Amino acid sequence: MTLTLPDRINSEPTPAASAGTWHPVCAVDALEPTWGEAVLVAGRQVALVLVEPGELYAIDHRDPVTSAYVMARGIVGSRGDRATIASPLLKQVYDLRTGACLDDPGVRVEIYRTRVVAGMVEVEVAA
Repeated sequence: MTLTLPDRINSEPTPAASAGTWHPVCAVDALEPTWGEAVLVAGRQVALVLVEPGELYAIDHRDPVTSAYVMARGIVGSRGDRATIASPLLKQVYDLRTGACLDDPGVRVEIYRTRVVAGMVEVEVAA
């Protein structure tokens, strides 16, 4: 779940991303709704996805099925009330909030917490 707070956007804490370091990556105004952008965060390729203003997610840019770094170019959409992204290669669909693959329960993409502070997107990466 993504919460919108005054001048902040936070995604729900996850066990994989807790106790990490926050890294500024870009201005929130540089992102376009329903479009992913690849960023380098602490040596990791991360896909930022602004679903709509106030709903920001960060996932691993690496497609867990093909190992290609392409997830930022995925198709942003939804299944029911879940914001999703489909891999641009083989079209597996992932829940942006949890990283779970909705087509294959044994596959998942890593997720990262996000926030916006003073107009700057920050991504938390575990140490």
